[in-house]
Amino acid sequence: MRMRGMSSDPVKQERIDQVLKSVPGGKKKWVRYDEGAVLYSMGIHAFTELAKEAKAIYRIRRIVLVNTEKLDEYIEMMYGDPDSD
Repeated sequence: MRMRGMSSDPVKQERIDQVLKSVPGGKKKWVRYDEGAVLYSMGIHAFTELAKEAKAIYRIRRIVLVNTEKLDEYIEMMYGDPDSD
């Protein structure tokens, strides 16, 4: 399983590294759709849908932010390793 923030594509990995460099400790609680798609190594549409399913979206005026902590919990709960039970 690939870790969050890792990509086999060097161009994508460069973009991920740039995002992570701007975040102290490599973890950011709130991200916009484009930044989240890069961090989670998925397309923007897939990330948007996943964030909506997780109910991790917060609209502030004209900005949409995604709570990554809530999204991580949702992913673990819904798509966690089935062999670990």
